[in-house]
Amino acid sequence: MGTDVEKRGLLVLLCNILILLSSVSDGGAVYKVGDSAGWTTIANVDYTHWALTKTFQLGDTIVFEYNPKFHNVMQVTHADYKACNATSPISTRTSGNDSITIDTHGHHFFLCGVPGHCQAGQKVDINVVLHRVPEEAAPTPSPVPTVVPAFSPSTAALSMPFHKFGWFLILVLQLMYICGFY
Repeated sequence: MGTDVEKRGLLVLLCNILILLSSVSDGGAVYKVGDSAGWTTIANVDYTHWALTKTFQLGDTIVFEYNPKFHNVMQVTHADYKACNATSPISTRTSGNDSITIDTHGHHFFLCGVPGHCQAGQKVDINVVLHRVPEEAAPTPSPVPTVVPAFSPSTAALSMPFHKFGWFLILVLQLMYICGFY
């Protein structure tokens, strides 16, 4: 079977691999703004409602599909978003098929800079949360603070999506059992 030192070395190696795999991203989800209607004023899309029905996270890609002859996409500050002010955007996109990968948490404000379009509702607030929570299991806010345990291989394993790394977790547990640690 091996010595206790060999067993512990194998266990440490497997835990390190598990931690490494838990940090691998699957590339995130892809969201087409406005779903089948896209980025437009014609379809009367409620972009506020559209965004509220999604749970955005880091690595997700937001796709704006539109006719570039009639629309554009401007990323703006919160103040400019609220005022529909397109005079000093953070960035402007005009391809008609713009993909934006979200790499920071918080609110990301976009609007169409064509006069009158933002006022007609062609603007969206993409709010990127810290952790994805399944909509059916979303917890109700609690006034009691929760204690977050210190990082350990076991907490890293528990936070991984099972469909992605569950097989690896099972392998580690089986090896721990075989080595006499379980």
